[in-house]
Amino acid sequence: MSGAFTSILFENPDDRERAQRASVPACFADLNLDQVVDSITADWAEYDLKPFFYFPLSSAEAVGYRHEIMRDFDEAGLLDCINTFSESMRAVRACQNQARKLHYQLQQEAWHLEALGLYCRAVRELDNGLQTLPLRSRGFFRLRDYLAAYAASARFRALDSETGKLQTDLAAIRYCVLVSGSSFTVRDFRGESDYSTEVEETFAKFKQGDVRDYRVKFPAANEMNHIEAKILEFIVRLHPDVFAVLRDFSARTKSFIDATIAIFDREVQFYLAYRRYSVALARAGLPFSYPRHADAADDIYAHDGFDLALAHKLHGEGAPIVCNDFELRGRERILVVSGPNQGGKTTFARMFGQLHYLAALGCPVPARSAELLLFDRLFTHFEKEERVENLRGKLEDDLVRIQYILRPATERSIIILNEIFTSTTIEDETFLSRKVMERIIRLNALCVWVTFVDELAYSGPQTVSMVSAVVPDNPALRTFKVLRRPADGLAYAMAIAEKYRLTYDAIKLRIKP
Repeated sequence: MSGAFTSILFENPDDRERAQRASVPACFADLNLDQVVDSITADWAEYDLKPFFYFPLSSAEAVGYRHEIMRDFDEAGLLDCINTFSESMRAVRACQNQARKLHYQLQQEAWHLEALGLYCRAVRELDNGLQTLPLRSRGFFRLRDYLAAYAASARFRALDSETGKLQTDLAAIRYCVLVSGSSFTVRDFRGESDYSTEVEETFAKFKQGDVRDYRVKFPAANEMNHIEAKILEFIVRLHPDVFAVLRDFSARTKSFIDATIAIFDREVQFYLAYRRYSVALARAGLPFSYPRHADAADDIYAHDGFDLALAHKLHGEGAPIVCNDFELRGRERILVVSGPNQGGKTTFARMFGQLHYLAALGCPVPARSAELLLFDRLFTHFEKEERVENLRGKLEDDLVRIQYILRPATERSIIILNEIFTSTTIEDETFLSRKVMERIIRLNALCVWVTFVDELAYSGPQTVSMVSAVVPDNPALRTFKVLRRPADGLAYAMAIAEKYRLTYDAIKLRIKP
């Protein structure tokens, strides 16, 4: 594979720089993507992964780069290899953090050497593992080549060799501590017998079954006490050459982790975190798939899609999860969703936005299959409580917010509107909604509009009516399925009125003298 390795997340290095500065997108709260990302990254706080989720990709090539890597992770061998490497790097950082907390310099140097040993072994094991795995992605091919060159470099080989020799030399040091009253002497080991072994062997014949262990358990402490520090000081006097080498080596290797490997160690957690989150739902029978990316004029669809945030919550409660479909063909660009309250309309709109956003991250999306628009901007306008501090009424606030959406929107934008203009009369709501609809049609933008204004579904060939369904024999019960069919709000009102005997004829019968 051509190209030098720079990132496992971004084929374009400029995207990586921009992602570092990314902030929470305005659509996150409306789409409940803030909940999704919080759940995904909860156990990965040390890696600061959230900025990567705040930066949707803008090209099919960049998305394809991640799809290849995600598919490589479907191989258990690679997943095990990367998990092992990640655990080793966590141990390296734990040793470094411990070294910074300690008071005695020699102890700091010992923890530093331990971190070096773990790091060198992690690099060697990852290099060996990637050489034997059936990789297919450009990202892992390039990483494999980079690691092979790094592991074979004179710099790394010298680091690995010096670390190993120092660890061997230090492990070879043996000494005795002779205690006499309140003083002690430290001297080299001279082949003395291990009396504890002799005592155990002498009394072994008297042992009858399992007995209580009377040995004193000393608490393990990372920080040495002053007695241990003094013993170590005497050991240094006995072996000055070895400890001089340790001191010099520690000073020369303050920053030993390769910058590119450090970047990889952080970025690869994006895949591991999302994979663990999605696999938990997939094991419950919910579908995930790699979407195709459509151009602005192509058909858009998803089959068996679902709201990821809601699914995560319901899965935890053991409740069933309802999937839905949508499709826009030819000139169709706008889904107008109507139907009774609490029927799943807002959830459907969130699902539409989540699918497109996750697809732009290069992640498998919560749907059995999908072809989605790679958008330039994703706008949302959901019902919000009136805020006193902005000195605007509810209607004015709706108008200002919709203006902020329509001005920058293009044919590659996605607009999701949820019950806007509800603070005014039905006549004014209908008038304003028609004006906004005309503007969206002229833009040719992709749109989902949840509304009680059924007339919007018939605004032209660009609009498609979808209705949240109820149980036919009991309109008070919701199915949470959103179906492609003509809007007819009166049908629900009449069905409910008949169920509760509130029609004109039923009321007349009850009040008849």
